[in-house]
Amino acid sequence: MLKVLATGPLALLLTMGFAQAADAPHVLPAPAVDAPAVHAPGARTAVFSGGCFWGVQGVFEHVKGVTRTVSGYTGGHVVNPNYEQVSSGDTGHAESVQVTFDPAQVSYGKLLRIFFSVALDPTQKDRQGPDWGSQYRSELFVDGPEQKRIATAYVAQLDAAHAFSRPIATRIDPAGPFYPAEAYHQHYLDLHPDAAYIVINDLPKVQALRTLFPEWWQPAPAKVGKLASGD
Repeated sequence: MLKVLATGPLALLLTMGFAQAADAPHVLPAPAVDAPAVHAPGARTAVFSGGCFWGVQGVFEHVKGVTRTVSGYTGGHVVNPNYEQVSSGDTGHAESVQVTFDPAQVSYGKLLRIFFSVALDPTQKDRQGPDWGSQYRSELFVDGPEQKRIATAYVAQLDAAHAFSRPIATRIDPAGPFYPAEAYHQHYLDLHPDAAYIVINDLPKVQALRTLFPEWWQPAPAKVGKLASGD
């Protein structure tokens, strides 16, 4: 993510021009194809990439039915990469968030709807807001044929409906190894809500979730502090 060294009004002036997305957050139609309702116990996981993982994690940890979120790296060719390696763009990884959810409360299709509505501008290729490079690409790493079917159908549905001003650039690929990011990246938004980058780029996404999807809003999990400290 872009390092904002200036503070206050100067930081705002330096980044506002880059942070504006072509398509503002808005409520998208529900997926026509989704997973059937599940009433048996058992968590599922899904991996989302949409620019800096701080904002994506900040959105999903506030979604009802999501029980855990982890920022990390996936989609590359280096084993157990660190932040500096991924930031170089040479490892092939994308900054990503692994979302664990209860399918009895929220479906994969609903998570997709929230992701595309408020977490990113999916028309941007190899960038998101002020962040540039393949590590900030928009990508869905699907876990099995069901997630692939739902994700592929939803992207096609949104494109057919011209839900965005430009075609969706989000890639869909099979899930591979996921490497958790360093402890200081975990739940960064909730732990540093006053940071200039967070205020400008990410808090509006969380606010959009609360405003546009109040029925799916939940307070951040109580375990945020423990997870972020490395416990």
